[in-house]
Amino acid sequence: MAEREPVTEIPEGTPEDVRLDRLGPRPGAKRPRKRIGRGIGSGTGKTSGRGQKGLGSRSGGGVPIGYRGGQMPLHMQQGKLRGSNRKMSMPMGPFRTHSVGVNVSRLTVFEAGSVVDPEALEARGLVKNNANRDWPIKILAKGEIDRPLTVRAHAFSAAAKAKIEAAGGTAEILGAAETGAPASGE
Repeated sequence: MAEREPVTEIPEGTPEDVRLDRLGPRPGAKRPRKRIGRGIGSGTGKTSGRGQKGLGSRSGGGVPIGYRGGQMPLHMQQGKLRGSNRKMSMPMGPFRTHSVGVNVSRLTVFEAGSVVDPEALEARGLVKNNANRDWPIKILAKGEIDRPLTVRAHAFSAAAKAKIEAAGGTAEILGAAETGAPASGE
């Protein structure tokens, strides 16, 4: 077995010797790049290390993530529920329902006694890019709230409504006539 080449020592110098024009990588740290497609004598000429034909030899080609050699992919083996009438169905097309969730812990940026509505949430940056989408805002129960607030939103989870009222605030549901959103409390 061949002996390993000893690591070359970097000569110690005084701080005055450290100058920008003398800085450089350690010896052996920089390797020349692999030049492919430069003749058969280079070892990586002609097919450039990609083999002969096939998906891996084409430009832009390669095996996609999850490809199983033609066997049915795992994501296509899963069961599918069609229709828009069930929460677990695949949401498709115009029947897809959206909402913007805001947790009660994020409402602590407002002062006690203030009114929290969709405009105030957008002004504080808790709801972003909703002016064009106009999705309904739902208040969720993650975290704690320690101040009384008047919260106006399109929907509340039951636990979020209970936390807001336990802190001395009120939870008001915005009507469907104002925004076109469903006026359900859940």
